[in-house]
Amino acid sequence: MNVQRKIKAALAAAGVPALLLMGAASAHAQSSDPGSAYIQMMNEMGGNPADFNIDDGRALWQKKAGPKNASLEQCDLGLGPGVVKGAYAQLPRYFADTGRVQDAESRIVTCMEQLQGIPAKQAEKGALADHNGNPSALEDMVLYVAKESDGMPIAIPQSTPQEKAAYENGKKLFFYRAGPFSFSCAACHAESGKRIRVSLLPNLTNAEAAQSYATWPAYPNSQGVARTLEWRMKACARQQRWPVPKFTSDAVIDLIEYMGVNSNGAKLTTPTFKR
Repeated sequence: MNVQRKIKAALAAAGVPALLLMGAASAHAQSSDPGSAYIQMMNEMGGNPADFNIDDGRALWQKKAGPKNASLEQCDLGLGPGVVKGAYAQLPRYFADTGRVQDAESRIVTCMEQLQGIPAKQAEKGALADHNGNPSALEDMVLYVAKESDGMPIAIPQSTPQEKAAYENGKKLFFYRAGPFSFSCAACHAESGKRIRVSLLPNLTNAEAAQSYATWPAYPNSQGVARTLEWRMKACARQQRWPVPKFTSDAVIDLIEYMGVNSNGAKLTTPTFKR
């Protein structure tokens, strides 16, 4: 990342872009959706603090580590060993070597175990940041892998029984009501035009899902650090007062599968700013 982009990213982290663009964005100021207009301004500025995480993730991907002293450069993310370009846009997907549908996080853990000899339990330890914590090394690698699919169409396969089952299970979980307030994902994300304060809530049951899914991993301004989709699922469970799901659990991956397949055909744009 060049110096100019780093400066823009640093300014963005401090909230400066919105101030710089206030006078030059009268069209945005007239928007009936001020929350979306603000985020649009941030994204149009160029440069994102998450670019630093992408750089770190790339370095970690290429670094030799673990008992086998190997890098992750031969990791098979679904398009063949060593192919990173375009892989994230086709995840989750079924992997025969593990016998399960995997998203980016769980597949990277598998590669760490297979290529580097790092036990899965060790790789998963602290893999998701706390609510107010900085991204982990594994999250940085997810950001790098995702960036390698930036601008590509989402094409999550539904060609195996396992992938089809993951979609159906994700759909069931999406509408499942639980917890002390009987919340479900659908309570917020099954209708168009709903919002929480200034935030417009995308309908994740149809092609509108791409408005959200296609823009993760992202940099939520409210967090001040980059986040991945698995982290977002964990945060949603917390907001619903559900038990926190286990990292790389089938429940989380199935939900991502459901939203991702509903977003098929949309262009992946990452990292972006979020509220």
